Amino acid sequence: MRAIRQHAFGGPEELRMEEVPDPHPAGDQVRIRVESAGVHVLDTVIRQGGGGPRVAPRLPMTPGREVAGTIDEVAAAADAALLGRRVVADLGLASGGYAELALAPAAAVHVLPDDVDADCAVAMVGTGRTTMAILELAAPTAADVVLVTAAAGGIGTLLVQACRSAGATVVGVAGGPGKVALARRTGADHAIDYTRPGWPDEVRDAVAGRPVTLALDGVGGQIGRSALELLGVTGRLVMFGSSSGSLTELSTGDLFSRGISAASAIGARILQRPGGTRTLERDALEALTHGRLVPVIGQRFALTDAPAAHIALQSRATTGKTVLRP
Repeated sequence: MRAIRQHAFGGPEELRMEEVPDPHPAGDQVRIRVESAGVHVLDTVIRQGGGGPRVAPRLPMTPGREVAGTIDEVAAAADAALLGRRVVADLGLASGGYAELALAPAAAVHVLPDDVDADCAVAMVGTGRTTMAILELAAPTAADVVLVTAAAGGIGTLLVQACRSAGATVVGVAGGPGKVALARRTGADHAIDYTRPGWPDEVRDAVAGRPVTLALDGVGGQIGRSALELLGVTGRLVMFGSSSGSLTELSTGDLFSRGISAASAIGARILQRPGGTRTLERDALEALTHGRLVPVIGQRFALTDAPAAHIALQSRATTGKTVLRP
């Protein structure tokens, strides 16, 4: 089979297409003939050798943790009824998704209805799962004025939809006219370009002086700080990333003087969640199946173009979910 292989940590050029032996499942594993593989920001961190011991893979390796496709082989301890079923799975960190064939524990797969698009399923098993964790913590309601940063990203576009469905007033902020337009198309009541000077004042004007009651921030840095400063008394800051390269700076003084609360929806909270993350994956896929959430698939790259997909993701040139198509 063809697979992307990495023999050294470094830049996107370390991702190379190679012919390797077909893998075969053992124990309780199944083999998935991959139709779509997700590309994640964490993939770029792992590629560079970052992320700490928890995510450090042994080299050489094939990146990729999210795949959808058809099971074409099952091991002896796996359910034979899965053979031929369309499924989606999170394989774990750096676990072989950038390939024509991938192995997964049978317990990790979710069977897909025939009419569910593979790219959308990949988006929801990873990005959708994280979105569900954010919503579980944030609990938006119709009384909220919600600010979503990175509103044109894979998670941001889903959060905009979910908060609008809850009846909240949603302000989506994103970088550049194209991304602002996407935030508006996915349901934001107001969409604002945070690359413009003074964008927080635009937010205040857009909501006619109403305080932001919930800020959902995946950017961090100065953008995240500005989102925090837009919160009114009793406002909630829920953080889920730092695509700017740094976390949002805040202190206990901010919590006391501003009368706000702050929490992270990822990291230890999601990793040590009672019941694990599979229920979040299930809920995300059910939302997709029933049309309650529709992921935006921004860019589709051929498997051989995995380096270009990483470059696009790191340069923040992407919108929605980025996928590879073997």
